[in-house]
Amino acid sequence: MEEIWNGILRAVELIVTLNPEVMEITARSLFISFTAATLAAAIDIPLGGLIELREFRGKRALVDLIQTLYGLPTVTVGLLVFLLLSRSGPFGSLELLYTPTGMVIGQMILISPILIGLTISALRGVSPHIRDTAISLGANESQVIRTIIKEARFAVIAAVLIGFGRALSEVGVAMMIGGNIRDYTRVLTTSIALQTSMGNLETSMALGIILIGISMILNLSLSRFQGR
Repeated sequence: MEEIWNGILRAVELIVTLNPEVMEITARSLFISFTAATLAAAIDIPLGGLIELREFRGKRALVDLIQTLYGLPTVTVGLLVFLLLSRSGPFGSLELLYTPTGMVIGQMILISPILIGLTISALRGVSPHIRDTAISLGANESQVIRTIIKEARFAVIAAVLIGFGRALSEVGVAMMIGGNIRDYTRVLTTSIALQTSMGNLETSMALGIILIGISMILNLSLSRFQGR
């Protein structure tokens, strides 16, 4: 117990003194996951709006499939992206494996079902009268989608925060696609796993405390937006 307590005190010291390695790993994690969430949102939010507002055969099955993929195992996504980006894969010539860009792509794929599905759920909560009013005023399809998304903006922002949290806390994609390379692709989750296996409890606890802190901030922000 004493060893654990000393580890916690040392971890707090590493955070308070802004240990360069700890801060670098934290900044890299935030940058990669934020980039993935931003790019995914730019694609998935309009796509979710398009799916919700259009009627087509198989729509119910498609929505069910998207919702099923909420819990997609991170190692499965990591394996899929690894096969695509490896030298023998179709995109091997791009040399994106074991790079931050490859990690961004993997995280985008991982959180896309969440962003699309939650966007659909958010738009279903918007009154149909808003859509009818926009159409009656001569709005085209893209303008109608933008109008409805604007009305559901707080729920949509909450969906993006959930996606960002999912990307930040995952380890499968980061390990398989990033390779946990020091000073290049090492992020919070992979570093915690590595430092723990090496017996460096102080560093792993410091990184764990930071990850928990970020998660708490995300949850508080999420509660704020969901309450609107």
